[in-house]
Amino acid sequence: MPSSCDSLMEDIEDMVSSSDPTPHERQSARKSIIPRSRKKKELLSDEELQADSLIPGTQKIWMKTWGCSHNNSDGEYMAGQLAASGYKMTDDPTEADVWLLNSCTVKNPAEDHFRNSIKKAQDQEKKVVVAGCVPQAQPRMDYLKGLSIIGVQQIDRVVEVVDEAVKGHSVRLLGQKKDGGRRLGGARLDLPKIRKNPLIEIISINTGCLNACTYCKTKHARGDLASYPIEELVERARQSFQEGVCEIWLTSEDTGAYGRDIGTDLPTLLWRLVEEIPEGAMLRLGMTNPPYILEHLEEMAKILNHPRVYAFLHVPVQSASDSVLMDMKREYCIDDFKRVVDFLKERVPGVTIATDIICGFPGETEEDFQATIDLVKAYRFPSLFINQFYPRPGTPAARMEQVAAHVKKQRTKELSQVFHSYNPYDHKVGERQHVLVTEESFDSQYYVAHNKYYEQVLVPKRVEFKGKMIVVDIYEAGKHFMKGKPVEDSKPFTPSIAMPLQKGEVSGLLQVSTYMHAYSYSYLCMLLLTFLALYYDLCTGVLTARCEYVHSTVC
Repeated sequence: MPSSCDSLMEDIEDMVSSSDPTPHERQSARKSIIPRSRKKKELLSDEELQADSLIPGTQKIWMKTWGCSHNNSDGEYMAGQLAASGYKMTDDPTEADVWLLNSCTVKNPAEDHFRNSIKKAQDQEKKVVVAGCVPQAQPRMDYLKGLSIIGVQQIDRVVEVVDEAVKGHSVRLLGQKKDGGRRLGGARLDLPKIRKNPLIEIISINTGCLNACTYCKTKHARGDLASYPIEELVERARQSFQEGVCEIWLTSEDTGAYGRDIGTDLPTLLWRLVEEIPEGAMLRLGMTNPPYILEHLEEMAKILNHPRVYAFLHVPVQSASDSVLMDMKREYCIDDFKRVVDFLKERVPGVTIATDIICGFPGETEEDFQATIDLVKAYRFPSLFINQFYPRPGTPAARMEQVAAHVKKQRTKELSQVFHSYNPYDHKVGERQHVLVTEESFDSQYYVAHNKYYEQVLVPKRVEFKGKMIVVDIYEAGKHFMKGKPVEDSKPFTPSIAMPLQKGEVSGLLQVSTYMHAYSYSYLCMLLLTFLALYYDLCTGVLTARCEYVHSTVC
């Protein structure tokens, strides 16, 4: 295939069944390399030799991910597969040959950053591959023309797409995975990955949702609800703990809706996962919308009280006005939200409820906004995500009559002032708490730990604390954190059942060793043939032979 050709495969639907090859088997098929010699009279230009001498799998790749923890999980899987196939992941975009940009479509600014990064890569003559919700929802945008795209359900095909991009081809995989007509949750959970934090495993329990919110662009990308089977999720958690993980995050567009498409529910999954969590390790639940948690309040309270589950729940309210909620098509009223919060606060003492609010949704009146202000004042949410409304192209809300820009900004500012008027942790100074240390602070001065309620506690940066459960006395409180002094006569407890992977190390390599051996052998053979050809050219001074490598790929 000439290197100058631009092959474009668009909107391919992945139809999979139990008899289809796994991603690992598909990788092993890359060993089918057929050398074909040319006749002596055929001479090649320097340009042709340079193009064909590009061997996919030898380049450096820089990846940037925007958005939610689901997107971050997808990014970890893509990085792991690329590294397992020979590519080198780098943190330096300037030294990379390929930029893999994993996008978020929730807000205009996130898409703007994504678009600007594409232009910057092109200006620096980098190869560009795009992924995530923006190209999935809007693949025909002008600034995406000619770029290779990995759909949100095709992240198990990332190596193939990057291979083709390296060779100068444009490939687009955007279809949905189905088995017997049923939409699947997405890529397999047993793929190799590189965890951003080796101590934290992010598991997507489902993709898509059951809602049709009028402002949401993510639904256009992720689609309707598709849940992973419980056994696959439990196995993923089990493997994570065997690799030294001490904290698991469950994520999706709506964790509360989990299982409704496969005949189960979220509490059933959580009770199974709790059985796998080692002592001292913790499980954190992701975002859940009010309608799908209402019927499980009793069980959810029991689960959140479990010692190995953070007493934390993210329940977006978006507005305290029933009129605005109706225009948003949120499928609940403000009394439903209050019922969820009040019930959990009563049954799970100290529980942390995080929530989201959109300021300036189309049609929002001063009275509507005041109801939201009153809600925040009454509940004093310790974690509040305040978003100014941005009309996303193609959504019903973008066609509604908009609130003036200056009004949206003013309401966002006013709500932020209310939020910053109270300190949620002042009363906790003097408490003794058990905290799990998993991260480093942004300023690199502290380690970041979390207590039972997933409240952030900064502790001294001592290497023996990383990945450990320690006991601290709280001596200071800020708006978003507390500071803890380790209790001298207490010993750090190790929840991990194995040594954590090193930063950048690929997870799941034990499962892919078979195909990696096959791939490594074929890769070495390919390099040897290339060097022999170059050596022959240098000796004779005449370029008389050339090998073309044809990759036979199982699609």
